[in-house]
Amino acid sequence: MSLHVLSHPLAAHIVLHLRDKTTKPATFRTLSYHLGLLLAVEATRDLATEEKTVHTPLEPTSGRVLARPLVVVPILRAGLGMVQPFLDIFPDVSVGYIGLERDHQTAVARSYYCKLPPLDGARVIVVDPMLATGGSAVQALDVVKTAGARELSFVSIVASPEGVAAVQARHPEVPIFTAAHDRGLNNRKYILPGLGDFGDRLYGT
Repeated sequence: MSLHVLSHPLAAHIVLHLRDKTTKPATFRTLSYHLGLLLAVEATRDLATEEKTVHTPLEPTSGRVLARPLVVVPILRAGLGMVQPFLDIFPDVSVGYIGLERDHQTAVARSYYCKLPPLDGARVIVVDPMLATGGSAVQALDVVKTAGARELSFVSIVASPEGVAAVQARHPEVPIFTAAHDRGLNNRKYILPGLGDFGDRLYGT
């Protein structure tokens, strides 16, 4: 099973406060950051490492260090809210950007921007807080694969069964990490119970 649902008491606490419609944008941003840290750690447990020797003040010692670069690719604009945790905890990370805008009538995303660093040999993590229909996720994963990404994962805050199924059908080898696996989509393709429009709540628009 390629779906990994974050299991941590703090994650459950944060998710419920993100769902609360009375949570103000400033608090919403702080909670999203904290949840992003938990997801960043969970989604990178299997990062490749290599042995390295260093000299302590007393003697040489060996340990493990990260072996390959990490690239985080947010789907704009809401995905920007998930980037900072990766920047803060990883010493060598690059950021690419994929702009996909959802048509609220058709629920189909259109591409309007793409800027990626070199992806060959890197671990690539595509981030988008809401995995709803899965259309944007599938498009973004298509793009980074075409650009040379071979080791991929997808990280969201809330995912629907429909979105998970869409990603698994098109990219079955890509693991999906999320903090909440929700009930399903309504007739407007919004996740239920969900938390509303993540970008609007993050930026107060």
